[in-house]
Amino acid sequence: MRKFIIVLTCTTVLLSCNNDFLDQVPDDRLTFEDTFQSENYAQRYLANVYSQIPSEYAQRYTTSDNSGPWTGGSDEAEYVWGFHMGNWLNVGDWNATTQEVSNLWSNFYRGIRSASTFIDNIDQCSDCTPEDIIQYTAEARTLRAFFYYNLMRSWGPVILIGDSPIPPDADLISLGLKRNSIEEVTAYIVSELDKAIPSLEASNFEPGSEDGRLQAPFALFIKQKTLLFAASPIYNGNTDYADFVNAEGEQLIPQTYDVQKWKLAADVSREFIQKYVPGRFKLYIDPSGDPYMSVREVMITDYNEEIIYARPRGGMAYHYDITPYHLGADGCNRGAGGLGATQEAVDAFFTSNGRSIDDPQANYAADGFSDFQAPYDFTARSTYNPWTNREPRFYNSITYNGSLWLNRGGGDIITKTWFGGNSGRQAGTNDYTPTGYVVRKSYPVGECRTFTARTIPMMRLAELYLDYVEALNEYAPSDPDILIYLNKIRSRAGIPEYGSIELEAPATQQEMREAIHKERRVELYAESVRYFDVRRWKTADEVLAGPTHGMDINARAEEDFYNIKPFETRVFRPQDYLWPIPQDELNATPSLTQNPGW
Repeated sequence: MRKFIIVLTCTTVLLSCNNDFLDQVPDDRLTFEDTFQSENYAQRYLANVYSQIPSEYAQRYTTSDNSGPWTGGSDEAEYVWGFHMGNWLNVGDWNATTQEVSNLWSNFYRGIRSASTFIDNIDQCSDCTPEDIIQYTAEARTLRAFFYYNLMRSWGPVILIGDSPIPPDADLISLGLKRNSIEEVTAYIVSELDKAIPSLEASNFEPGSEDGRLQAPFALFIKQKTLLFAASPIYNGNTDYADFVNAEGEQLIPQTYDVQKWKLAADVSREFIQKYVPGRFKLYIDPSGDPYMSVREVMITDYNEEIIYARPRGGMAYHYDITPYHLGADGCNRGAGGLGATQEAVDAFFTSNGRSIDDPQANYAADGFSDFQAPYDFTARSTYNPWTNREPRFYNSITYNGSLWLNRGGGDIITKTWFGGNSGRQAGTNDYTPTGYVVRKSYPVGECRTFTARTIPMMRLAELYLDYVEALNEYAPSDPDILIYLNKIRSRAGIPEYGSIELEAPATQQEMREAIHKERRVELYAESVRYFDVRRWKTADEVLAGPTHGMDINARAEEDFYNIKPFETRVFRPQDYLWPIPQDELNATPSLTQNPGW
């Protein structure tokens, strides 16, 4: 048998430090057969497959740790640094030759190939039990499906390369690779997860000991997400892609709308709830009962009861991005503040009575100042009125001019983001907020900004609830579960429920659709969801294009800072709904069809 020499590398960020799965990494070179003969080395090979799971708190340097440009590339925020890929997306300065496009594509396919190699060879493990082989195979199969899901949501109908790994010396042209339809890709991902879930359910993990390893809830969550994408307007009867076919003339996006696809997605979400709620998962409620603490701590309390999956250890780059510059502060409390929340995102959060700011009953003041005590503060401070009387999620997500900084170990720091403030453009030079606001969500309160011994939440029950009600509303708009589960989210956030005495319920399917979209926007803010939501809804050309606003960060007087100004005119073109196939991939395999418009 031909021997392939491989180098095993992995990082210790992937699985829980409560076990020794990744504690010792072999640095010697092994033959292919040696790797799969030993369970010890086979597990380390599997850890390499895990290493392709994205670490989305590394978005400043897109594709670092497989991260994407999702927050800065949406209407949620703007990075101050021009090298961030999200900034290129925002002005249309990217194409099929952009290196980050190729990196993300290649990284996910690398993970797919590695998973297939593992599945093909794990049965050679002489010291693995039959139960071990079944479990490891199920993990690798789920990882493979997850990587395809990541490809599908950016590139649409991608290439299914089969269950067996492609040999490294294969002639790709002779293999006749082609784009598979979105229905084929969806069916494959669902099939892989259906094969894996029973084995994952049978895995006998000790509670808390294997938190970083994929378990059945992860697989079921990705199954419903895949079906949700397949049901959404971008992939369900999208006639904009009537001419989008592969090299064999096969339609890649279905041209007939099928409402039953929403039912498939809702059914899997309901299955998840019935299996795992409340026995295994429930919405996190802080012991104090304070809604602000609940919405804050759900993102920073490791492995709390709402977290379906979190990527262990990471976040220092993100912490630096969302810690304001704080001229003169100690190192723990001095960052860049370079991830600026847009005015559009700020305005999306509800007022304290649960209404949008444009609602006449919202109790919203558009200008002026009041003495107001934020929920994280110990005293009232003069605060710009638009930032007073907002819902708890606003104060968890946005740092604004004049707000008390979260960590008080270095003294009480009042963040000033106007031009001459401690975190303004004059102080920071290259490190400042480009919008006058700084994203605050998921900051590890009580820790130094260099803190990395935390988890990065990737999947939580609130998102599944919102997926569920969205799918339900599209095919069964009178289903009572829509209000029940939407209101669970609002209740935890400390705002009135729809249909309560304080707030009327949406009366039509369209009104409910708008309510669900608004709830997703604020509940899942800065969680790498919004970018994909507006694309799958086919609203990105409306919300991601045109003037984007913030405070006047260049005003030399603080009183002039409060004038809202456009900082950028953004671009979203028809081709931006699907990422381009990397040009180097097309050069290697001319039989592939490029996405429309590229």
